Amino acid sequence: MRTLRYLIQKEFIQIFRNKAILPMMTVMPIIQLLLLSNAASNEVKEVNIVVVDKDFSESSRLLNRKIEANKRFHVIAATYNNKEASNYLQANQADIVLEVPHDFEKDYLRGERPKLQMLINAINGQNATVGSGYLNAIIASFNGEIMPVKSIKDLQKTQINISSRNWYNPELNYKHFMAPGILAELTALLTIVLSAMNVVRERELGTIEQINVTPIKKWQFIVGKLVPFLCVGMGLLTVGLLVSKVAFNIPIEGNIALIFGYAIFNLVAVLGLGLLISNFAETQQQAIFVAFFFIMIFVLMCGLFTPIESMPKWAQYLTIPNPLAHIISVSRKVLMKGSGFWDIRWEFIYTIALAIVFNTLAIWSYRKQV
Repeated sequence: MRTLRYLIQKEFIQIFRNKAILPMMTVMPIIQLLLLSNAASNEVKEVNIVVVDKDFSESSRLLNRKIEANKRFHVIAATYNNKEASNYLQANQADIVLEVPHDFEKDYLRGERPKLQMLINAINGQNATVGSGYLNAIIASFNGEIMPVKSIKDLQKTQINISSRNWYNPELNYKHFMAPGILAELTALLTIVLSAMNVVRERELGTIEQINVTPIKKWQFIVGKLVPFLCVGMGLLTVGLLVSKVAFNIPIEGNIALIFGYAIFNLVAVLGLGLLISNFAETQQQAIFVAFFFIMIFVLMCGLFTPIESMPKWAQYLTIPNPLAHIISVSRKVLMKGSGFWDIRWEFIYTIALAIVFNTLAIWSYRKQV
C-alpha cells in the first residue's frame, strides 16, 4: 500500500503540473454542459401507449383501432388493470396510458359528457407534449365520427373531455431531461480520453522506463493510474451537478448519494477501458483516434439523443456494454423519478461486470518489458 500511495501521489503531481489538462477538466466540460443542454432536442417518431379499456363497448374498440392504425403510436398493451398499466409507465416502457372508463358509451347515448383519462410519462417533455398532441388529434377525429349531432349545442353537450397529468417532469422542460444525461456523458468521456492518453504520454517522454525497472507490480501500476482520474471524474460530476442545479434548476427527487455511488463503478469501468487503449497505443495521437472510435459508438448509442427503445433489437443489445448508456439512465431515473437502488440494480450489475472485465484486461495487457 505504501508503494501504491507513492504512485497515486506521483499521478496527482503530474496532473496538476500539466497546464493543458486542468482546463479540460474544469472549464471545457462546464461550457459544453451549458451549451448542449440548451441546444439539444429530440424528435418524437413513435409513442408507446397502453390502453386501459374498462367499457368494452363498440365505441371504445373503435377508438382503440384508430390508435393502432396511426403510425405514430405503438400499442404495447391493452389491459383492464390500472396497476398493470401504471407499471408500464413506471418502468419507462410506456409514454402514455389512456383509460376508457366504465359506461363510456352509455354516457354518450344518454346525452352526457363522457370522459377519458390520459396519464403521460413526462420525463421527456418533448415526447410527452408531442405524444399527447397526437392522441388529442385522434380523439378529436374519433369525436366527429361517433358523435353526429344536430346542432352546435348538442356538440358541446356530448363532447369528450380529457384530463391529463404529466409525470416526473410536470413543466415539460426538456432541459431537465437533457442536462443530467449530458453531464453524465461529459464526465465519462473526459475520463476515458485522459486515461487513454496518460500511459502513452509517459511512454513518449521516456519516464515509464524508470517505473518499469522497479519491482512495482502491474496491478499497482494500473490502480495508481486509475485512482487520481477517478477523483477527477467525481470532482467533475460534483461541479456539473451544482452548475446544472443553478443554471437549469434540475430536479433532485432521489438520493444523490446513489448517483455518486454508482458513478464510482462507472468511472472505474470507463478508466479501465481508457487504460486498456493506452496499453496498446504507441503515441498520444493514436490513443486519441482509438478512443474516438469508441466514443462515437458510445455517444450515438447511449440513449442521450435517440431513445434506446426505438433502436433495433440488435442495437439495444449492444448498449449493454456501453457504460455511457447506464450512467445516463441512472442519472435520469434518480434525479427525475426518485428511483431507488432496486430500480437501477441492473445498471449496477452491468457496470460492475464491465469494470471487472476492462480493468482485468488492462492489467493483463500492460507489459513492463518491450
